[in-house]
Amino acid sequence: MLAEPAGTSLAAQWRQRDLAVLWHPCTQMREHPDTLPLLPIARGEGAWLIGFDGSRTLDAISSWWTNLFGHAEPRLAAAIARQASTLEHVILAGCSHAPAVELAEKLLAIAPREPDRAPLAKVFYADNGSAGVEVALKMAFHWFRNRGIEGRTKFIALEGGYHGETLGALAVGDIPLYRRVYAPLLAEAVFAPSPDTFLGAPGESPEDCAHRAADGLRVLLERHRGEICAMILEPLVQCAGGMRMHHPLYLQLARALCDEHGVFLVFDEIAVGFGRTGTMFACEQAGVAPDLLCLSKGLTGGALPLAAVLATQAIYDGFLDDSREKAFLHSHSYTGNPLACASALAALAIFASDDVIARNRHTAARMAELAAPLTDHPHVGDVRQTGMIVAFELARDGRDRTPFDPALRIGLRAYRHALACGVLLRPLGDILYWMPPYCIDEDALRLLADTTRAAIDAAVHEAFQEHGACA
Repeated sequence: MLAEPAGTSLAAQWRQRDLAVLWHPCTQMREHPDTLPLLPIARGEGAWLIGFDGSRTLDAISSWWTNLFGHAEPRLAAAIARQASTLEHVILAGCSHAPAVELAEKLLAIAPREPDRAPLAKVFYADNGSAGVEVALKMAFHWFRNRGIEGRTKFIALEGGYHGETLGALAVGDIPLYRRVYAPLLAEAVFAPSPDTFLGAPGESPEDCAHRAADGLRVLLERHRGEICAMILEPLVQCAGGMRMHHPLYLQLARALCDEHGVFLVFDEIAVGFGRTGTMFACEQAGVAPDLLCLSKGLTGGALPLAAVLATQAIYDGFLDDSREKAFLHSHSYTGNPLACASALAALAIFASDDVIARNRHTAARMAELAAPLTDHPHVGDVRQTGMIVAFELARDGRDRTPFDPALRIGLRAYRHALACGVLLRPLGDILYWMPPYCIDEDALRLLADTTRAAIDAAVHEAFQEHGACA
């Protein structure tokens, strides 16, 4: 621990050391240290982040949607420690170990199922969500190639979707901020209309939005008949795309269309899986199952990086051959890391012992109650919720959803004000959202609701004072 010179806080020292050596993710570094202040964290405790000066900040976004049960969860820590004293890592090509096998068994046992459809039967491990998406995309393409079908080289994804920032994952993402620069490097993808209910016309129901988007998907599948190998989407919530939400019906319609056209369906449940939406996996609410399922983030309870791609037996069988070129040779050094697998096993045990899903539904109901008053806020154009995800669409005029001028950076202003009040609310543009750890209590929820309103008010007032353009 650093000694603290007179007049210099320990947090300030850490900020200075950080900026001297670190390049932070998803950040314009020129905004540090002033516009986007760094928050040095000494430790975590439940839903709270503790600073070097002892300050407490509510982690309202679950540390990029990874943390399920709270920081420093002792059962996860104990499982990791036990495993570390036995086997920290071993190559998974040609070797095996108990945590990887046991975790695969448990994941397949709880995986989403659909009557009269072959279940997910095999697990392939990767390091993180983007890598998991890469695995699924490559599997889908390679499966057709192994069958001598070389024309299926394209993917379908949803407009406004996001699946990670490696080149393959970026190719099926549709957020210009991330995609535009690298577009010349990306594989070809086709983007289908989003079933996002926020985009619905007046009087259009969520089901109507689902049908309209499915009609657009049908047109694309017919136009590119024989060219598409897989469709990828986030069930129920397009998270990084602005917490856009859709009706479960769309998943049923997409499943039927993919079957009709012989296209694999990939569900990216990296952010929405493991109880976040009110069921263990979001797609369960539609009663459908994918051909490939991508999992990460909460898989280990948020303690260690790990991803898993669950595949059907038919996909697995498509790679069995005497030729190594037909094998799936994708690999990562830390594939199936025993420490991460042990943490994931402990996380699944917590789901079983603590009745997490039922508790989450109770917490989600309370979040709905606390968010409801903001529907009448003059600068909130929409409040939407799926399980323990609540999003607030900030608007210059909440009645007609007129957006703010992006140059005003209302979301960033709200972030700074919330941080000053002890709440971490990292916005998506001008969209604030709640996605807290499952252990959040009543007092923290009230603080979250009160701070969100105060931060919106302060952000708009500040922008008005500086630019005179928000009223």
